Amino acid sequence: MNRSMPTHNLSIFVANRPGALVRIAQAFSRRGFNIESLVVSPGARSGFSRMTITAKGDDAGLDQIIMQCSKLVDVLACRKHTDEEVVARELALVKLAVNSAERGEVLQIADHFRAKTVDFSDTSIVLEATGGSEKLDAMVELLRKFKIVELVRTGKVIMARGEKAT
Repeated sequence: MNRSMPTHNLSIFVANRPGALVRIAQAFSRRGFNIESLVVSPGARSGFSRMTITAKGDDAGLDQIIMQCSKLVDVLACRKHTDEEVVARELALVKLAVNSAERGEVLQIADHFRAKTVDFSDTSIVLEATGGSEKLDAMVELLRKFKIVELVRTGKVIMARGEKAT
């Protein structure tokens, strides 16, 4: 996918039924969109889930995806959100192999990004950070000069600001 394509955030409210995720993913695939992140979590109502999908592609294709998803039996709502109208967060866990000489600098970087130390040993450290994607990208880039053993990111979760429904 061309990197210059715009990034889109969708929230999809679905009934918890087998195959719902596959049918939604097919709508993206048919339009040539690559799903960059996908988060599914229980909704406020029992029996329903919220999907947050971040994907790159053209605006016209996205409009078609929203229409196709909205027609699916399991989908109750499918909405596009701009970065300005939502609160967006992501979680990252980063495991680093560090020695005692490197540990101080890693902890300074962690402090700057308000990351928490969630595991600590003589030879490794695990950091937990939350925030916007750009913040986490910047932190990981600074940590690359150390040996990153593992890196796990949740993908973006979003919620509409104010009274508006997500």
